[in-house]
Amino acid sequence: MTKRRVMFWVVVAALVGGLVYGFNPLAPSGAGKGPAGKGPADHGGPPQTVAAEPAKTQMWQPSMELVGELRASEGADLALQVSGIVQSISFESGDPVHADMPLLQLIADDQVAKLDSLKATAALNALTLKRDTEQLKIKAVSQATVDTDQANLKNAEALVAQQQALVNQYSLKAPFSGRLGIRGVDLGQYVSAGTTVVTLQALDPIFADFYVPQQYFGRIEVGQPVTVKIDTYPGETFPGTVSAINPKIETGSRNVRVRATLKNPNGRLVPGMFAKIALDLGKAERFVTLPQTAIVANPYGATVFVLEKSTDGKTLVARETFVKTGQARGDLIAVVSGLKEGETVVVAGQIKLRNGTPAVIDNSHIPKTEADPKVSD
Repeated sequence: MTKRRVMFWVVVAALVGGLVYGFNPLAPSGAGKGPAGKGPADHGGPPQTVAAEPAKTQMWQPSMELVGELRASEGADLALQVSGIVQSISFESGDPVHADMPLLQLIADDQVAKLDSLKATAALNALTLKRDTEQLKIKAVSQATVDTDQANLKNAEALVAQQQALVNQYSLKAPFSGRLGIRGVDLGQYVSAGTTVVTLQALDPIFADFYVPQQYFGRIEVGQPVTVKIDTYPGETFPGTVSAINPKIETGSRNVRVRATLKNPNGRLVPGMFAKIALDLGKAERFVTLPQTAIVANPYGATVFVLEKSTDGKTLVARETFVKTGQARGDLIAVVSGLKEGETVVVAGQIKLRNGTPAVIDNSHIPKTEADPKVSD
């Protein structure tokens, strides 16, 4: 009976030991490598059909994908400084206008009449000064009289200028060239001072404002090229250049505000649009690139399956290897380390593979991969 118990516990201990040392849920499938990791262990079995491509190298320009907002190079909500009733409107909603173009006039008859009165007074003072100046030559008047005439004329001219400025406030002109928005007042309407009459935006050029993380502050400079994409126009890009960099870092986000200038001759871009901005950083670099489908994401890191010839040289077997990935671009991704140019990498069918699994390549059904894929209509 004792022997049977001893044998029972020996069998239990063997099973527990096998479970503990034979299974590791966090180990990659590379745990099946040969001694000292010198090569893949041959698992045998039927070959698995996979798609594979050789790793290639490409010159990539390092860049950042950022988000921002379009702003007008000049923009204002136009309003009047005084209250009054609208006498005339000289524009329509959405009209293009040039600087100093009259847009709206309030009724200002009383102010204009007062201006005419002040102008008449100034003209009389000018005549008086001219007459007394001639009289001074023959000593018919004193110098004090002429001095008083000069002061009266200057005062009258100042009153005319003051009244003229007040009359000007009853009219609205475009402060710069641009495109008007939707009119906010109507003919005959009483308008209070400060009421927005219409919005005016200068659209060419147009600005794109965005934020760059602090660590890249030293790698941006005025004149640097940018590429802007707008969801409104899928598949199109709008080139621009960095035109201004804020001289301080935002304390809350540790980002720096950057402004790019874009040409917009057709007015297709308008203020407030959400923009995706690609900013080039530094010089172009050469990277080993793969289709993104080749990367196997795991909790312990990214891996790829490389196909190598078996020991007999007749078949291909899979070897799983760790890689460090970099920037993704379109369908491709850069591999910073762990892979060499020319190595054959599995891009589809990895789920069927483990280290040492025989494989057969069939690329008849894999789609084309591009760094800058175009959206087809």
